[in-house]
Amino acid sequence: MPNPLQRSARTRIALAAAACAALLAGCTAGPDFRQPAVPDSAQVPTQHQAAAIDMAAPWWHQLGSPPLNTLIDQALAASPTLVAAEATLRQAQEMQAAQAGATQLPRVDASAGSQRQRISPSAQGLPGEGRSFDQYSASIGVRYTLDLAGGNRRALEALSARTDYRRYQLEGARLNLAASIVSTAITQARLAAQIEALQAIAQLQGEQLHIAGERLRLGQAAHSEVLALQAQVEQTRASVPLLRQQHQQSRHLLATLAGREPTAQGLPLFTLHDFTLPTDLPQAIASRWVRQRPDIQGAQALLHAATADYGVAVARLYPQVNLSASLGSQALTTGALFGGGAAVGSLIGQITQPLFNPALPAEKRAALAALDAATANYQGVVLEALRSVADALRALDNDAQALAAQAAADAAAQGSLQWMQRQYALGAASYLQLLSAQQQAQQIRTDLVVAQARRLLGSAALYQAVGAGWAGAQPAGTGS
Repeated sequence: MPNPLQRSARTRIALAAAACAALLAGCTAGPDFRQPAVPDSAQVPTQHQAAAIDMAAPWWHQLGSPPLNTLIDQALAASPTLVAAEATLRQAQEMQAAQAGATQLPRVDASAGSQRQRISPSAQGLPGEGRSFDQYSASIGVRYTLDLAGGNRRALEALSARTDYRRYQLEGARLNLAASIVSTAITQARLAAQIEALQAIAQLQGEQLHIAGERLRLGQAAHSEVLALQAQVEQTRASVPLLRQQHQQSRHLLATLAGREPTAQGLPLFTLHDFTLPTDLPQAIASRWVRQRPDIQGAQALLHAATADYGVAVARLYPQVNLSASLGSQALTTGALFGGGAAVGSLIGQITQPLFNPALPAEKRAALAALDAATANYQGVVLEALRSVADALRALDNDAQALAAQAAADAAAQGSLQWMQRQYALGAASYLQLLSAQQQAQQIRTDLVVAQARRLLGSAALYQAVGAGWAGAQPAGTGS
């Protein structure tokens, strides 16, 4: 039974703990995190109100290519990059769960042991011989740290924010993968069209070269004319292998992005006819839409974590109360270990207040510097995101104008070709003139193909810039 002195000490510990609890109850060190505002200076250029974007819908479906949709679905399920990101997210989640279990709940341990001791009476100045004996023990201990200053809560808050960061990284990787597949597929389609157009031009040039050779044989053409046409033909033919190599590389890249071997079979071969231009693309983007981008959300999560880390550093300057208790038994034999007279126990309360620890203020200042860095990083990410959106909007407008002009040029070239064909049928134009008109029309059609591909890529770039296509994004017109 504890003596009065022990009871008095326990009472003082309990009173001190109660006083600290009353003083710091409900208090969490450091500032609470608040969602930062988008910098006022960062505004997306606007022309007029236009159609909104469904931020949560898979934007690549608007390109109207079922093979593309299937390929992206397969890539999202099999990409090693996404598998690694998912594993990293699970790791963060389990670390958060471990920390929550370690700080929010008491720690309970069970122990059992035995030891052999020898006591020498002479060590106590007593006569007699020493003797040896065995001692057995079994106990259950409970330990718990009162989170009076909220340091543990802030630490859990930081881990939760870093888990969110990993989740946003995963979503960003998914969107980047989808965007890479879309851009590669469109590039593949453009290269296929260019190869076909160049082959047609080379064939027309070859016919022109043949006619020039016949005219040279008849003495109606100069040798320099033939040489110039031959150089033109060979230059056109030399461009085809390079485009074929790029086309094959795009196929290898698509396979790799889909999580397959570069030479895997069964991949679709895309043409420009497989895609349709999205309709109702916006000409203005509200900054609140851009805020839903995974990279901005991730930067915000890191800012949240830095804010919580600062709270942890502040909490270390406050008193800490540690409670522990144990209940068990000790005996000289195992048979007596669980007897009534073998019971032992303890209850300990400890208050620790740092008085002189130069490391703690330095850690607080370091955490504050990290918070400032995270704030600046968030602002930088927002500004860069808004810049990419502004670039995408302007590029989309310029590409639309270029495509319209190129379409008009193609229509004019086709009209000129039809007129030349009628002239040739009437005998008013030579076959060489007809070939020249066909070559010009084919070259303009090649430029039109490039403009169409650029317009498709610009549409995809806009969707990617606003961060559309992931479940965490809010549909346009909702949220704040």
